[in-house]
Amino acid sequence: MKNYKILHILDHSLPLHSGYTFRSQSIFRAQAKRGWQPLIVTSPKHEESWKGEPHDREHIGDFIYYRTGPLPPVSIPFAYELKLMTALEKRIRRIAETENPDILHAHSPVLNAIPALWAGKKLNIPLVYEIRAFWEDAAVDHGTYAENSWKYRLTKALETWVCRNADHVAILCNGLKNDLVQRGIPAQKITPVFNAITPEDFAPCPPDTEFMQEWGLKGKKVIGFIGSFYRYEGLDLLADAFSLIAERYPDTVLLLVGGGEMDAELKSRIRSAGLESRLVMPGRIPHERIAGVYALTDILVYPRYSMRLTELVTPLKPLEAMAMGKVFIASDVGGHKELIKDGHTGILFPAGNAEALASGLENLLGDKELRERLQSQGLDWVRKHHTWEKTTSVYPRIYEKAAGQRKKKGVSP
Repeated sequence: MKNYKILHILDHSLPLHSGYTFRSQSIFRAQAKRGWQPLIVTSPKHEESWKGEPHDREHIGDFIYYRTGPLPPVSIPFAYELKLMTALEKRIRRIAETENPDILHAHSPVLNAIPALWAGKKLNIPLVYEIRAFWEDAAVDHGTYAENSWKYRLTKALETWVCRNADHVAILCNGLKNDLVQRGIPAQKITPVFNAITPEDFAPCPPDTEFMQEWGLKGKKVIGFIGSFYRYEGLDLLADAFSLIAERYPDTVLLLVGGGEMDAELKSRIRSAGLESRLVMPGRIPHERIAGVYALTDILVYPRYSMRLTELVTPLKPLEAMAMGKVFIASDVGGHKELIKDGHTGILFPAGNAEALASGLENLLGDKELRERLQSQGLDWVRKHHTWEKTTSVYPRIYEKAAGQRKKKGVSP
């Protein structure tokens, strides 16, 4: 098997913490275990979020991270995006001329893929484009623009164009793959690289006793959510469902770990229900302590609303819950249904229905045997099917296909 040197092109990376950076790091670690050499370059978007001292090149853990550097603000529409792509393309070419990678591997959004496509064509290096979510759908949720607006259609068209011109397309899940096939991208050109867990990082463990004492959780039944408070996560629905069951289950506490745009609204909803004393919102916590926080929970909840993003994209959190041996209830959006077998690895409820969520929580709270069965089956399933070692095992085939496609175009990488 070929020992690949891969230049990964990212929006942002460690030391910033996000689901995007943790997935990236897991991919790099899995590839390094194969004896490959992953290298990383980030776009100017990294510096927009990273407020520390900028670096041209840095080591983080076992990997080398190249930076493109910040850009000055630009008020003219699309001028900033053009400057970003131009700067990133130049940076990719400079790194490639020094490092001689076998593969360019651009990860979404499309602002990373277009400069990688330009550079790959000039340098005659195969390009793999990996999509974790469609940028246009994420923008709708963030309120950047409306679905089917001209900006939405333009972004979607660019995404489709890049997929047609990349040598191979990797995709997070089957929902995204099916959408691309409907756009005319050949199914054989698309390979899923599913989300996964690292068993060494996520496994049943004792609860974090310091947090248990600090948050007053001893002797309580803890209903929890750990993640970002995006509106599409449906945490307002969780607050309403908790209010419906709180009187009948006085020993329950709602634990919401993380932060985001829903912070103030969630606190207001719980306060209006007179349950402020039973809400724990500690904010974000260090990643290395997440496992101990999972261990504090009795039931985890993933109440995502139905929209294109949640119907097409599979989340990571239910996999983490399974790996921690935890029971959970989730909405029946497409992204969840692709991962969760209702009644076997988790419980599904109709998306957007607070009463159904409350009923599901009551069933789980009142049925210890059901909880234990779901926990055992979920843990077994995720260890068999969704470790990073297993899900990233498709990369040799992806890179071989990309190199083969490059040869079909009449050039040899």
